[in-house]
Amino acid sequence: MDVARVEHDDRVEHDDLVRYLAASCPLSHAEAARVVADVLGYFSEPPEEYVRRRHRELKAGGLTNDVAFRRIAAEIPHRRYASPEFSLRQLRRIVYG
Repeated sequence: MDVARVEHDDRVEHDDLVRYLAASCPLSHAEAARVVADVLGYFSEPPEEYVRRRHRELKAGGLTNDVAFRRIAAEIPHRRYASPEFSLRQLRRIVYG
């Protein structure tokens, strides 16, 4: 999938959220758009990358592997991950079985 197109689609898809933030917070439209982009970027990290990054961070903080992996296991359910890409056939199967 074309990255530029995905980024454009994300901006269009989340423009309602940008407008909401700009209206409900002391943010300009541009600032709200940046906040939305930052949050989406934060939650776009795949689970495998998250586990590797958190493990590095926790080990650098002096934790043992046992403690680090238990902490990561506790954090994972609270993270949000992008759904996998579905083919048109898969979408039809979801709807029609």
